[in-house]
Amino acid sequence: MKRGVLYARYSTDLQRPESVEDQFRVCRDLMKREEWAEVGTYHDSAISGSSLILRPGIRQLMLDARRGKFDIVVAEALDRISRDQADLANLYKHLKFENVSIYTLSEGDVTELHVGMKGAMNAIFITDLAAKVRRGVRGRVEAGKSGGGNCYGYKVVRQFSSNGDVICGEREIIAEEASIIRRIFREFAAGASPRAIAAQLNRDGIPGPRGEYWTDGTIRGQQGRGTGLLNNELYVGRRIWNRLRYIKDPDTGKRVSRKNPQSAWIVSEVPELRIVDDSLWHAVKERQKQVAARFANVIASVRGFHAKNRLNLARRPKSLLSGLIYCGCCGGSYSIRGADRFACSNHVNRRSCPNGHGIQRKALERRVLIGVKDRLMEQGALAEALRAYADESDRLDQERRVHSEGWKSELTKVSRQIEHMVDAIADGMNHPSLKEKLTSLEDRKKELIERLDDVEVLYAIPKIPPDASAIYASKVEHLLEALNQLEERSSAKEAIRNLIEKIIVTPGPGRGEVDAVMYGDLGTVLEWLGSQPDGNATQIADGRSPYPAMSESVVAGAGFEPAAFRL
Repeated sequence: MKRGVLYARYSTDLQRPESVEDQFRVCRDLMKREEWAEVGTYHDSAISGSSLILRPGIRQLMLDARRGKFDIVVAEALDRISRDQADLANLYKHLKFENVSIYTLSEGDVTELHVGMKGAMNAIFITDLAAKVRRGVRGRVEAGKSGGGNCYGYKVVRQFSSNGDVICGEREIIAEEASIIRRIFREFAAGASPRAIAAQLNRDGIPGPRGEYWTDGTIRGQQGRGTGLLNNELYVGRRIWNRLRYIKDPDTGKRVSRKNPQSAWIVSEVPELRIVDDSLWHAVKERQKQVAARFANVIASVRGFHAKNRLNLARRPKSLLSGLIYCGCCGGSYSIRGADRFACSNHVNRRSCPNGHGIQRKALERRVLIGVKDRLMEQGALAEALRAYADESDRLDQERRVHSEGWKSELTKVSRQIEHMVDAIADGMNHPSLKEKLTSLEDRKKELIERLDDVEVLYAIPKIPPDASAIYASKVEHLLEALNQLEERSSAKEAIRNLIEKIIVTPGPGRGEVDAVMYGDLGTVLEWLGSQPDGNATQIADGRSPYPAMSESVVAGAGFEPAAFRL
């Protein structure tokens, strides 16, 4: 019996969440008719089908396909799986490699022909739909209505025509938010920085756009792109549409903005939506020019200094720990904030976090390197890893037996039948039908042997070297030495960063003291040991982690927790 999984997706928040269950329902009816066993479901909610990158459901499906958990994927239609032609072809190719087929209610058994034709049709549909939506929005804007979305200071007004149709695109000023906007404009024009303004608004308990905290970026924005509260021309009664266009980055699946030429802008006057008078607007623009001029002078000075000190600049290392440090109070990131110190970004930008304790970059790096060297692979942590690894090994062994016992039994039966037929042929029974049956049995025998070999490889249990701690200590020693070598510094940094999952920083008990806890994934550490030329750990040919219980603990369900220790 085929093992099947269901996949469903709905595109936007405007669709009903029940849409997923509706898709599952019709797919289950199909599986019952075909007598396929349902072994799992996957779905993505309110996510576009034009990219696979940001869809956790489809990514988990691919991961489980590699583990041999099912034989067929069932969906309502190919466009539920993906509307992107390249993504659909890539998904089909990878599933086919794992001996997993796709079946949809619309297309039936999916082949390369479906992927090519339907993928092209879906891609054309997306492009055509975008053009039609854009044309409709443009018509609404040229009629003096909003082009969509809303900004701080206004609310959406729902009106109805004489025949009962909803009239979209109307906005109305919110008096309380309008007074906050004028306050921000006045304070900036008077010399206050966006960071200081945001901090004071947060201290006063005034909610920002969408109820979030105020940040300096929310206020400052980018003048050239018209973003940020200080650059919103709607506040002076001028609506601008089509200033920016948005496209998806094929590597990340996220939308990025690009500036349109000014000739493509559509500008309309809406004096009824004015919040800021012309004199205050021009005062803000003049202050922005002064700030930009000072910034340009600073940049010029820095560039002149660097031009005279190119050798020092070339040797200046990037921060070893950037992107790995988080605040233990609010969960936000720690980043370099002047004077080469790490500090909580939420505390600095928003004043929304009470953690004002910073730490010198060099001091934290020194503590981390000591921890990586002396604590990450200590005997207690390694013993915990071995316990988790033993549990996962038992689970994989049980899965291997489930997969292989039936095939072994069939292989014994087929081999016996082949022997009987060979004996019959040797005794003179040389019928064509007998030869055809023998050929069929030989093909089946070969297939069963290949499947059993695949199971052995898939569920192979590598051995952790008994001297893993000693191997680790030697390799880390080499890494620390490489940090002092110009030609090896970059690769050594990357290797050390890969050993660290995250660092949590919280205020210490004394004045100015900082506590830091480092988390390291022992599975990643052991995989790194096995990937080195002098490591003894077993490798898997297709590049997958040889330590699934540790490097993919959440997926594998082994319950293994990363090691954590104070620095």
